[in-house]
Amino acid sequence: MSLPIRPDLVGRTPYGAPQLDVAVRLNTNENSHPLPEALLDDITSAARSAAGTLNRYPDREANALRADLAAYLGHGLRPDQVWAANGSNEVLQQLLQAFGGPDRTALGFVPSYSMHANICAATGTRFVDGARTGDFVLTAEHAAAQVVSVQPDVAFLCSPNNPTGTALGLDVVTAVYAAATGVVIVDEAYAEFARPGSASALTLLPGRPRLVVTRTMSKAFGMAGLRLGYLAADAAVLDAIRLVRLPYHLSTLTQVAARAALAHAPRLLATVAEVMGQRDRIVRELPAYGLRPIPSDANFVLFGGMPDAGALWQALLDRGVLVRDVGLPGWLRVTAGTEAETSAFLAALDHVLTLLPGGGLPS
Repeated sequence: MSLPIRPDLVGRTPYGAPQLDVAVRLNTNENSHPLPEALLDDITSAARSAAGTLNRYPDREANALRADLAAYLGHGLRPDQVWAANGSNEVLQQLLQAFGGPDRTALGFVPSYSMHANICAATGTRFVDGARTGDFVLTAEHAAAQVVSVQPDVAFLCSPNNPTGTALGLDVVTAVYAAATGVVIVDEAYAEFARPGSASALTLLPGRPRLVVTRTMSKAFGMAGLRLGYLAADAAVLDAIRLVRLPYHLSTLTQVAARAALAHAPRLLATVAEVMGQRDRIVRELPAYGLRPIPSDANFVLFGGMPDAGALWQALLDRGVLVRDVGLPGWLRVTAGTEAETSAFLAALDHVLTLLPGGGLPS
C-alpha cells in the first residue's frame, strides 16, 4: 500500500552527503581540528551542572545564549536581535515557516546551498532559480533584476556561497534589498573564513528590518555535532519566528555547551587561519594537475577541469579520500582540512590522475 504522501514530495530524494568510514573525510566542510581539552572540560562541567535541571524544560528564549551570541557578533547587536536554533537549517526552516509557505515564493541563485530549495519544498514554498553566469558570478544588476521579475516573499543570498566558495559584495545585498518587498536572507555560514576585504552583511542591518543574516557554529567553531545555528535581524523578525517555533526547541544541554564554546571563541577561531592556509594551498596547487579551482572565501574549494568528475570522485574514494560530488557536471568540492589531510588529498589526486583515461584531464 502506498502512503498518502504530499504530491509535491513524490519523487524527491532526501538531502545528505555520504557518511563513509574512510581515512580522509573532506566532503562535508567540517573543521577537522580537534576541540581543545579545556573546552571539553568546560562542556563536561556545564553539562553536569545542567543535568540536575533536566526534569524541567529549558529556557524557552535561550536568553543567556543569545546574549553571548550578540556579544560575539558585535556590530552593536542586542540579544533581542539574535535568535538560536538547532543548526542554521532549523533557523532557515523557521524563517520559511514565518515568511514563506503555500502560495508564497522564494528566490535563490543556483548553484548555491541546496538546502534552501529543500526547505522551501518542506514548507510548501515555491522556489525559483535566479541562476548565475557561467563563471558562477552573481552581480548586483542581475540579482536585482531577478527580484523585480519574480517579486519573491523570501530572497536567499549566500556569502560565501556554497558550493563555489565565492563571497558577495555588499552592493549585491543592498541592490537585492532595495528591489525586494519581502525578506532577504544572507546565509553567512562560512563568514569567518572570508579573505580580508570581504565585508559581512551584519553591517547592513541597521535601518533594514527585512534583512536577516544567518550563521552557524558548525564550521569555524568546529562544533558540527552540537547543531547550533543563529541569526541576526530586527527584533520584529524574532517575534514572527516565535509564532512558528516549536516549544522549548533548544535543549538545556545544547544551550550550555554552546555558551561554553563561545567562551573559548578565540582559541577555537585560531584554527580558522590554519584552515584558510590549507584552502589557499589547494587553490594554489590544483592548477599543476590541470585542474581549475575557484578562489574561495570558505573552508572548501570547488574545482573542475576533469571530463568525468564521477570517475575521479570514485578513484579518490578508492584511495581513502572522500570529497563531494555537488551535482555540477565536471566539478567536485573538497574541504580544506588539516595539513596532513590536504597532503593526503593531493597525493591521492596525483596517483589517480595517472590511472584515469586521459589522465583524468581534458584532451
